[in-house]
Amino acid sequence: MSEERGHPATGRLITAAAWAVLLLGLWLWGRDVTGLPDRLGGTSRGDVAGLGGITLPAPAAPLPDSVPQRVDIPQLAVQAPVTARGLDSRGGIDPPPFDQPGVVGWYGAGTTPGAAGTALLVGHVDTDTRPAVFYRLSTLEPGETVRVVRADGRVARFTIDDVAVLPAAGFDAGRAYGTRHPGRAELRLITCGGSYDRASRSYTANVVVSAYLTGEGS
Repeated sequence: MSEERGHPATGRLITAAAWAVLLLGLWLWGRDVTGLPDRLGGTSRGDVAGLGGITLPAPAAPLPDSVPQRVDIPQLAVQAPVTARGLDSRGGIDPPPFDQPGVVGWYGAGTTPGAAGTALLVGHVDTDTRPAVFYRLSTLEPGETVRVVRADGRVARFTIDDVAVLPAAGFDAGRAYGTRHPGRAELRLITCGGSYDRASRSYTANVVVSAYLTGEGS
């Protein structure tokens, strides 16, 4: 599978079909998908058991519920506002509108970032004219940091432990949405990936960055 990285915007418009792979994932997400192994197929650059010599920090205790306000990804120079989103007419997470390419959507009916469970953040990779907030998401590496500023004033700091490109065909919903370690606060950053199919006007895969809470602040 070819994963596109660093390409300029090419006048394409990602339609709702690009997010259709989220439908099955949300259906399964509320079911018993905890305790999953860290490698379940797809193209991946890391797992907790073996990261090519990288030592990851210990998980921190989950925080109380509080809605997210901003997500910071220092390695990508991203500081993006977060807005709560529900489900679209197809049953998938409704991403932010295309006229808000710098906004990240949080699945508001799910876990809040930093609380026990898996919080889901989605964003566009590009629009019809330019790159969007998660354009370079696939370049992140295990051991790097994602911070989420919350409404309670606390900053939840997450450490990335896996970056995967999951094909739309046979989409691995458990890996994308399931809590890998029960009782731990986990985070998923999700966008489109793989190659762009001009016929269907959609991408062939999703980039899924997995992280877990390791502390607060910077």
